[in-house]
Amino acid sequence: MADPFEVRMRFTNQLQHLNASVTSAQKAANYALKNREMDEDLHSCILEQLERNNMNNRANIMYFIEHLCDLAQRENHLEFVRMMQRDILRVIDAVAPSDGSGAANVKVVRRVLQGLQAKSVLLPQTVQELEECLKERDIAPSHPALLGETNGASSRSMRNGGARLDKRQIEQRIEEDRERHKRLRESIWAVSGEDDLEFEKMWDEASDIGEDDYLAAEEDREERKQAIEYG
Repeated sequence: MADPFEVRMRFTNQLQHLNASVTSAQKAANYALKNREMDEDLHSCILEQLERNNMNNRANIMYFIEHLCDLAQRENHLEFVRMMQRDILRVIDAVAPSDGSGAANVKVVRRVLQGLQAKSVLLPQTVQELEECLKERDIAPSHPALLGETNGASSRSMRNGGARLDKRQIEQRIEEDRERHKRLRESIWAVSGEDDLEFEKMWDEASDIGEDDYLAAEEDREERKQAIEYG
């Protein structure tokens, strides 16, 4: 049997280094199922990392949760699923806090909740109730780079788990969202036999981050850069 402390440390490290790639999420999910006898400890690791890391990392962990539940169902180890059902509100409070600091993660939460409902991890009624909570938290543009000091919630919305978003975190989030968006587009094009209406529906659901978002984010970054250089 693996050393419990070592398992926790390795799993925690995997969670801290999750990125936009499916591979990183699958690797962490496989590790959790490999050490399923420690499911309660590993679940606690997920909650701890959600509450301790920056908003970018919390979004990555949110996506990972869907992979974990999917794999747990396929391997018929439902304890991970049950614990996530029990603590889903705590998860959402960490990924998209009610204080507005995680407004950029609201769409991430919505997408994962839809995925969990499709996989029968969450009941439609539960997702609907959680959606009501999210409506009050969706107070800012979809991208953290757009949570500018030009809006009314500048200082509060720009806070990132206790620290303001820095340039590196903004650029990292843009790249990770771009990678996920690219993957969604590729998966849509790979679907065959869909009629035009269904395609448009899927495209609308996948296109919450558009080119205008990236252009606006880039302009915002350049303005900040100039302000620093000439300020």
